Parts: sequence; structure tokens; C-alpha cells
Amino acid sequence: MSDRSNTQASQSDRKTDFEPGALVDYLNNQVPGMANLDAGQVEITPISGGQSNPTYFVTVGERRLVLRKAPNGELLPGAHRVDREYRIMDALAGSWVPVPEMVRLEQDKSVLGAPFYLMERLDGQVFHESTLPDHTPEARSAIYKHKAQVLANLHRVNLAEKGLEDYGRTGPFFTRQIHRWTKQWELSKTREIPEIDQLAKWLAENDDGDETSTLVHGDYRIGNLMLHPSEPRIVGVLDWELSPLGRPLADLAHATAMWHITPEEYGGLMGADLKALGIPERQQFEETYLAAAGFSNGLTTFHHAFALFRWAVIFQGIAKRAESGNAASENAATVGALAVALGRRGAELLSGDRLSS
Repeated sequence: MSDRSNTQASQSDRKTDFEPGALVDYLNNQVPGMANLDAGQVEITPISGGQSNPTYFVTVGERRLVLRKAPNGELLPGAHRVDREYRIMDALAGSWVPVPEMVRLEQDKSVLGAPFYLMERLDGQVFHESTLPDHTPEARSAIYKHKAQVLANLHRVNLAEKGLEDYGRTGPFFTRQIHRWTKQWELSKTREIPEIDQLAKWLAENDDGDETSTLVHGDYRIGNLMLHPSEPRIVGVLDWELSPLGRPLADLAHATAMWHITPEEYGGLMGADLKALGIPERQQFEETYLAAAGFSNGLTTFHHAFALFRWAVIFQGIAKRAESGNAASENAATVGALAVALGRRGAELLSGDRLSS
């Protein structure tokens, strides 16, 4: 690693979780166009942002790559499948779903301590606030329209043409998902949140029965989209860790969950002056998506309740880990409050008390 990259890593109090020299050797021997490199020519910079899979910028002269790897050590079965991320983005190359160009997948964990892949670095920006500060209303409007279009493009991908028929399980998607997240809730529970229990029971009894199966992203939100540096459009859909074959309306509901979350809570949209910001109402975003996807049936209370239930359980899981000592106690309290808030909002939907427009 170069002196510069060492300095950058130390300034951010973050280091690589692998031996930099091992990556230099790998680049020399396995990546076309690279040879006879020494450590001083390779700059490695950890990327912040809370990714579950460690991610780094790798710069070699004018060549700009991104390295994304699984964490070192023993992993839960099915977790941190960077090979799946690589496969889906490689398959989507040249499609109407913008993705980075894949370079190489390495599944031999002896190289860097865990499987990893390299991809070309995109030129763009990632924002974690759905209100997109520093953008004009016109730019926000165009970005959200493109966001809906790209999601529709994803759900229209021909699985056979892309060799993705076996990418995930088919069958009763919501049945499996409700069971999975209910079990996760039981394992991560640190206190009683009756609304989450209510949602789990109601969802299990009201499965919508939809068997439509498409490729889905699983975490389609502004923070996982790279925007063009000067034009109001998406240049890359990132972080495919949660992507399965599943129900497109589940993906849409997850994307629209930000209209149920406030800016202060998790960079959401609830309570923001959407008209002044140039951001569509939830129903407008959904209609743009449906027109682009060619679907006639839209979201129901079931889909919104499922998305909020899933979010609540995810936040409770983070709170559980934080309370166990893996994060600051104040973070545990903040994230735990989100689990309560979203559980309650989901329960309110069941009684028809609220459904954002």
C-alpha cells in the first residue's frame, strides 16, 4: 500500500482487513492489464457508509476499481454472498438497469481472508438522505422518475436471457419471508413491541397469494443508488446483497417505505414538504413505476405493512447487536426507537388509521 493510502486509512481510523501485499500480488497475476506493480503504486482506501461487506477503493494510476469482500471469519449460511452480487451485476451488464462493470470474482478465501470481487469504479455520488439536499426541485423530480423507471426495468428483466432462472427460489415468496422475519424478530427481541407481534400475525393470515416472480433488489433506496455527478439520473444500482427472485410489489413497497419514515429517523420523506422539494407523493411514484412496468395491480395495505414489518425487524436486529456491545449504546437506543416507530406505523395501517398518499 502506498504512503498516501496508509495516511488516508489512518485518518479515518479504519484499516484494511487483509494484507495489502496480497492484493498487489493478485492484481499482478490475475487482473488483465496489470503487471509488475509494487505496493507503492496501489492505493487502497476503505469506504465508509456502514456496508455489511467491507468495501474499498483500489486505485492504480488512472485505473479506478472497487473491491468488495465478505467479512473474514465464520459466516452464517447464506450470508455475505458476494458471489451472488457479482453474478447479478455481471448478468445485468448492458441492460436498462445501470450497474458497474465487473472485473473478477475470487472465491478462494485464502487470498484475502474471504471471497471478494473487483469492479470498475463509477463516476458519481451516493446520497443517504431521500430529500436529496443540494439538488434543485427539477433535479429531484427527474431523479425520482428515473428511480421508478429503473426499478420497473429490473422487474422486466428476462431471467432466461440473462441465465438467472436458478438465481433464487420460486414459490410462496411472502410465506417464506414472513416466516423468516418473524423468526428474526423472535431472535432479536430485547423488549416487547406488541405492534410487531400484531403485524407478524396479521401478515401470516393475509398473504396476498401473488405468485408473480421477477428479479428483485431487496433494498432499493436512494442510499443504494449512484447518481450522475451533474445530470439528474442514476448511473449505478449498488448493494445487491439482499437480491433474490421474488415479488416485484414487495420490492416496490420497500422502495416506498421512505414515505413512512421521517428525515430525522433514517433519511426518509415523511413530513417533508414534497411539493416544494419537487419529490413525488408516494402514490405518484407508484403510478410512474406501474406505467413503466406494465402492471395493473398496485400496492395494497398488505404490501405496505410487510415493508414496515421488515424494516422494524431489521432495526431491532441492529439494536440487539448494538446492545450486545457491537456499537455505541446511544446508537442502540436510537435504532431501537426506529423499530418501535415503524412497528406502530405498520400496525396503524391495519386499522386504516393512516396510509401516506
